[in-house]
Amino acid sequence: MTHDTTTSSTPSLPEDPQHSLPDIGPALPEDPAATEIPAGDPPRSSRRWWVGLLVLVLLGMGVYVFVTHQGTAPSGPPTRGQTAGPRPLPVTAVPAKVGDLNVYLTGLGAVTPLNTITVKSRVDGQLMQVLFREGQIVKTGDVLAEIDPRPFEVQLTQAEGQMARDQALLKNAQLDLQRYRVLVAQDSIAKQQLDTQESLIRQYEGAVKVDQGLIDSAKLQLLYCHITAPIGGRVGLRLVDPGNIVHATDTTGLVVITQLQPVAVVFAIAEDSLPAVLAKLTAGESLPVEAYDREQRQKLAVGSLLTVDNQIDPTTGTVRLKAVFPNTDNALFPNQFVNARLLLEVKRGATVVPAAAIQRSPQGAFVYVVKADQTAAMRPVTIGVSQGDATAISAGLVPGDLVVTDGVERLRDGVPVEVQKPAAKSPQKGS
Repeated sequence: MTHDTTTSSTPSLPEDPQHSLPDIGPALPEDPAATEIPAGDPPRSSRRWWVGLLVLVLLGMGVYVFVTHQGTAPSGPPTRGQTAGPRPLPVTAVPAKVGDLNVYLTGLGAVTPLNTITVKSRVDGQLMQVLFREGQIVKTGDVLAEIDPRPFEVQLTQAEGQMARDQALLKNAQLDLQRYRVLVAQDSIAKQQLDTQESLIRQYEGAVKVDQGLIDSAKLQLLYCHITAPIGGRVGLRLVDPGNIVHATDTTGLVVITQLQPVAVVFAIAEDSLPAVLAKLTAGESLPVEAYDREQRQKLAVGSLLTVDNQIDPTTGTVRLKAVFPNTDNALFPNQFVNARLLLEVKRGATVVPAAAIQRSPQGAFVYVVKADQTAAMRPVTIGVSQGDATAISAGLVPGDLVVTDGVERLRDGVPVEVQKPAAKSPQKGS
């Protein structure tokens, strides 16, 4: 097998001796082994492959350097800043203020009417008509129902007739007594007859009194036929329908009236608070009491403390108190569950901070205070009375100290902080 060493790109030359090619060496042998390329002279295609690989490597290194330079260049300034110190923690802080703090005693209670009346009939008879509406507000003396009065009218007529007869007999006996006295003076009749006549007159006088009592009784029965409200209040549901026969011995009654104005609230407080309450009552002070709904969001009414129960419940360690409310708007309803708050006293000029600022540890209560160099400092405090989201500090703070209320979970003593502005804008939102 022969190998032609002439490439296709070499143009053919004329055989003119004057333009002949220079001698490039002996002709290549026909032996295939003689066609092997020497080790020191690689082929042209291999050189191209190595050149392309070198170009790709150089491009890759350039891209790597460019990318790493672009990624690390912006992070240079923060890195230099971080070496200066730790980043400040954002917190919300408010200044401690001087104010008046109300001291309340709270307890669970229920609305209790001062009077609850079951209206009953005082005579026997048929219920002719009911003159009230269920749920109506009635006043004292309003007519509620009527019972058939005719049997009692008959009894009144009989008693009046009996009295008229007895009065006539009494008058005739009195005339006879006058005659007997004249005859006794003339010694015409015996003295015994005069004494008998006087006794007869006293019998007739007694009969007239009995008749008067019967008349009064019949009139009273007629009065009882008109059933009236003994107290003012709210009428409940009707218990007896018209047409029924009612008796004075019935236990159910006709209707129940509950007094709503005024109304009482009975609530319980801890027995440890009893001495302070009794001291105020003994001094003659009027203690206001506020009634709130079940969720303690809406104030229902304001009243005053009336009295304290005469014993402590040993099972719960509480004592019951009774407060009276005018209830002019009927906001309180009988047996309604309420939260009662008794204003015991007012702490004036106290240093007040939000309750969220108070932190607790095994060593006691403390707060974080923002110092002038914008660092947090842990400050032990002595807690006084608390009311709602406000707490009085009796020692450890002075008015004007900035106490941290939000963001305390990451704070440590001496950590730099940054007070957020929304804390100063929150009062404007509520105004």
